[in-house]
Amino acid sequence: MNPIQKITGKRWFGLADTSRKTRIVAGGAAALTLCAFGATAVAPIADLADTPAKSIAQDLQLPNLSDQIAALQQEQQQFIHEERIRAGDSLGTVFTRLGIEDQQAQAFVRSDKLARNILSLKTGKRIQAETDENGLLLTLRATIGDKDNVKTVTVMRKGEKFVSNQAAAQLERRVEMRSREISNGSLYSATDANVDGGGQMPDSVVNQIIEMFSNNIDFRGDLKRGDRFNVVYETFWLDGEMVRTGRILAGEFINRGVAYQSVWYEDPVTKQGGYYSLDGKSLKKGFLKSPVAFNRISSGFSMRMHPVFGVWKQHKGVDMAAPTGTPIRASGDGTVDFVGASNGYGNMVVLNHWSNYSTAYGHMSRFASNLRRGQKVAQGDVIGYVGSTGWATGPHLHYEFRVGGQATDPLAMKNITPQPLNNSEMSRFKVAAADMSHRFSLLTPAGNAMAAR
Repeated sequence: MNPIQKITGKRWFGLADTSRKTRIVAGGAAALTLCAFGATAVAPIADLADTPAKSIAQDLQLPNLSDQIAALQQEQQQFIHEERIRAGDSLGTVFTRLGIEDQQAQAFVRSDKLARNILSLKTGKRIQAETDENGLLLTLRATIGDKDNVKTVTVMRKGEKFVSNQAAAQLERRVEMRSREISNGSLYSATDANVDGGGQMPDSVVNQIIEMFSNNIDFRGDLKRGDRFNVVYETFWLDGEMVRTGRILAGEFINRGVAYQSVWYEDPVTKQGGYYSLDGKSLKKGFLKSPVAFNRISSGFSMRMHPVFGVWKQHKGVDMAAPTGTPIRASGDGTVDFVGASNGYGNMVVLNHWSNYSTAYGHMSRFASNLRRGQKVAQGDVIGYVGSTGWATGPHLHYEFRVGGQATDPLAMKNITPQPLNNSEMSRFKVAAADMSHRFSLLTPAGNAMAAR
């Protein structure tokens, strides 16, 4: 028997050298082999006719699909639910709507200190749950707090028990652009209008607009019909809902044909920032008129009879009477040079500012939390609280303004411009200003551009 006749248990035609049928079969096999393996040359059929042919049969084992299906069926199925708190909801009704059938989970939420915060969720707040196919709770998540203190409370199953944790919520930052026109002389009427589909503008943004341009515009009497403003500001969102507004990034107010513009710039290293005109000039004053909300000036910068020692002596600062605990703010951007007790000054803070300016604050009841020497502070930051430590007969702030180390009457220091941006800061500022200027152009109606001031 020809050796290729019984390899597979099937009968094959014998291959004879002179058989035409054999040459056709062998040639066909060679052609199939070349197609399968991508040969780049073709051997003559006459040569292949002398090549012995072999056929090998091999059983291939198919995967066991039934085992895989069974494994998938054994895996725990999980379901995610989301609901909003309704008026009059109890924990039980919320769990029912979330598909939770787990008495142990209810007991944990009621007894755990962190998890109990979920019981005080306000109407409309979202709550999410992950359960298995039997309704047992795997994860419960809700957001608590408001505005600057938004936290996410999570309850998770760990084996046969539950654990809870709390973390700062990850808010999504967005940049909003709005444009409004004054139609009846009222800023608030314009901001209450929903002219661009974005809804009313938040009051916090309106208040920032007033503060930003109040040095140039009297919002009680200067506004007229046809005035308009453009504003770019931050908003922060969680789960598709706005949690709070942030800072105005840029503003433009066109009042009686003159455009006043302002852009926020923040130093990427110190994180201190302020508002600047489009050409990079700071719009804030160099120093606050007063670092504390005082009732009266109890003693000015002058010669006086010392209230403790009864001697005629130069008073090198201004005493501002205020209740104990009234916040004291840094009058300008600077660095803490001293914080601690200093003889007659009592609890005292000294700040070094740009150029050769420094300020001193005495008789504090206490310092701001974690205030330390070398710390950067921004104008308006709370550095301490009014008290009567040291040689003081009542609660007040002793405020000194020093130029080159020499005390100067702070009430006489006017129109001190803040430290200008250096070259590298100016380069970064120009990039931000160009972006905001482009946004203003998108918000301003065509042909209505005004001269900027």
